[in-house]
Amino acid sequence: MRILPVSAAVLLTSTLLAAPATASPPATAALGPTAIGYGGAVSTVDATATAVGLDVLRHGGNAVDAAVAAAATLGVTEPFSSGIGGGGFFVYYDARHHRVSTIDGREAGPATMTSTYFIDPADGQPFDFQEARVSGLSAGVPGTLATWETAARSWGTRSLGSLLQPAARVADRGFPVDATFHQQVADNAAAFGQFDATSAIYLPGGQPPAVGSMLRNPDLADTYRLIARKGTGVFYRGPVGDDIIRTIQHPSVSAHPIGTWAYPIRPGELTKRDLATYRVRRPAPTRSGFHGLTVYGMSTPSSGGTAVSEALNILEQSGLSGADATKVLHYYLEASALTFADRGRYVGAYTSDRILKKLVSDRWARQRACQISPATALTKPVPPGDINASGCTPAIVGGPTEQGQSTTNLTVADKWGNVVEYTLTIEQTGGNAMVVPGRGFLLNNELTDFNFAGTQGTAPDPNLPGPGKRPRSSMSPTIVLKDGKPFLALGSPGGATIITTVLQILVNRLLLDMPLPAAMAAPRASQRNSAGIQAEPAFHTAYGQALTALGHSFGADTPELGAATAMEFTRHGGIIATAEPVRRGGGAAAVVHPTR
Repeated sequence: MRILPVSAAVLLTSTLLAAPATASPPATAALGPTAIGYGGAVSTVDATATAVGLDVLRHGGNAVDAAVAAAATLGVTEPFSSGIGGGGFFVYYDARHHRVSTIDGREAGPATMTSTYFIDPADGQPFDFQEARVSGLSAGVPGTLATWETAARSWGTRSLGSLLQPAARVADRGFPVDATFHQQVADNAAAFGQFDATSAIYLPGGQPPAVGSMLRNPDLADTYRLIARKGTGVFYRGPVGDDIIRTIQHPSVSAHPIGTWAYPIRPGELTKRDLATYRVRRPAPTRSGFHGLTVYGMSTPSSGGTAVSEALNILEQSGLSGADATKVLHYYLEASALTFADRGRYVGAYTSDRILKKLVSDRWARQRACQISPATALTKPVPPGDINASGCTPAIVGGPTEQGQSTTNLTVADKWGNVVEYTLTIEQTGGNAMVVPGRGFLLNNELTDFNFAGTQGTAPDPNLPGPGKRPRSSMSPTIVLKDGKPFLALGSPGGATIITTVLQILVNRLLLDMPLPAAMAAPRASQRNSAGIQAEPAFHTAYGQALTALGHSFGADTPELGAATAMEFTRHGGIIATAEPVRRGGGAAAVVHPTR
């Protein structure tokens, strides 16, 4: 998000990172949306976070070390999209063992949660989204810190405590506010203004921080250092955890709020026991084939791995090699709609392995692909397929369209060939708007990712709340292997549009044969089984007329979809690392060695 001038980036990084006296300064001159080279690479949405990760690689750390250090820094510089108050999904390729592994650090609901958790007892209707979001009800047990600890212990070479130190220095010394950061605060000013702890950091003087000003967060620096000294127990079973639960159960609503808020701010049900008993999960990744490549992704409670694989399988069944852009994009949009219909019906935290395996199978892809006409778009929403049938017979109920939320993503590779693809979030931009007093981090509103009421008619809804349940996610960190070795790694923020963003980048690269930076920069559209396609203006301009002629409908344009990071691994150890050139203010990619 913050692309500093090269001189500023060098100065900031050199003052923030503790490197040995004999070490050369980080190669921040390479920071930009694309970097090509060798010896490892980092791509994030933020120049400071990329520089921190790069410095870890340059001083002997591996991809996991660099990913954790960069993610901790994003918790400072991208606090409305990530941080230790949230959760995420970590996908890792181990070059030594030629194995892809995952960590599920998704937030979990309280043990007392029931299917009517988001139903207002006063009228029996679901809460309005913003009423549920800005409340203690929306916060699940954060899984990010447990994810970092698990990754560092399992595959890293450095302690979690040491990896938190660069981020603590960023929080102490501050970072420059850019236009995106300023706007994110302005968009959340009414919600942030209800809580003194949030206003103190993000509404200085009652206003969003000025572009170009330095934003410091010494409370977060102290929290990071406390965790570094004492371990994650202070978060899950100690004083930081006590403060989290107090904030959730007794929201500290300001006696003198800034602005007005239309809803009561409700307490949540999360308890100390919920926090203390949280554990990350280590599910097997999803796995599917596409034109000789092997695609790995995240299993439930994320729907991303399943959905990306299902859509790619449908496209592979459709015979698109050599097809023009209009035909490819037509099939991409149709496959997306079919996949989202199936996702809504079948995918949730407790979906059985039998159903998951069927959804990513070629047999299921044939059953769904046969519904696509090359000449006429399907009427949306389309119904899901019948999991117990064969042929082209669909089920009878379509699903709802899900809106995008804010998240962040990073991609890291090291000189040994290890790769990390990591998507982390606090859900909505600004989470539930509550900074934990004295601790400096925002809490998530991840539990609003549950469906508040059933969406599947008389069929069971797999994404209703339940005791200790983790809500369905769209996060889609993806690693693609070619001949058993990494070929592509990519992921994106964007709520439910994550799936379509990752899928479209893969379509651009693998079916339209775009170079990876062009595949990243190309205009995007998202069809999530709704009557109208959500599209960026440039996509609508370039392809709208041709796709409309096929029967597609467009909704209102959206300024941008996603903010991805990606890498392609070339011959002889080369890496093309890329981030967004424009979206969310632009990202930052860097390589350890620009030349061999």
